[in-house]
Amino acid sequence: LRVLSRDDTKQFNLQVELGSQSEVLYSKRPLRFLIGDIREKDRLRKAMEGIDYVFHAAALKHVNIAEYNPQECIKTNIGGAENVVKASIENKVTKVIALSTDKASDPINLYGATKLTSDKIFVSSNNISAKKGNVRFSVVRYGNVAGSRGSVIPIFKDFLKNKKNYLPITDVAMTRFWITLPQ
Repeated sequence: LRVLSRDDTKQFNLQVELGSQSEVLYSKRPLRFLIGDIREKDRLRKAMEGIDYVFHAAALKHVNIAEYNPQECIKTNIGGAENVVKASIENKVTKVIALSTDKASDPINLYGATKLTSDKIFVSSNNISAKKGNVRFSVVRYGNVAGSRGSVIPIFKDFLKNKKNYLPITDVAMTRFWITLPQ
């Protein structure tokens, strides 16, 4: 199992949670933590050597940040998706599962549009991979995961703790669907 991420703090925390850092890094358990970015195809290709399954969860996910930094969002969410596809085909990965978002269905913002584009890249890549090595690409699209990284729940809790008389919601007529981490 390999974990590729730009977030060295999250990697460090996971290593500590699993055991002392040296135990995790130098044990015979097949678990490796790699610092890298899906925008860097060479690093991604190297990280995928000998890998059978890829779970692609990397994305810039905050709507407002994506709107303010459109080029960065496009580089990660679309360019990164292309790199995952290319590195997977080159390494003859068996299966790639990309995590998407409910915001990709009928998108009204850049984040949703980039994730819809990413979804299309993955699904259409099955046409290419059939000719080059049989990698199967799938996309899993779901809604808000309560308690996940980037969840609005901590923001809501902070508002309630500080006795605010409102919660920051997008629109009073909107419906938000939730699933829990165990679900």
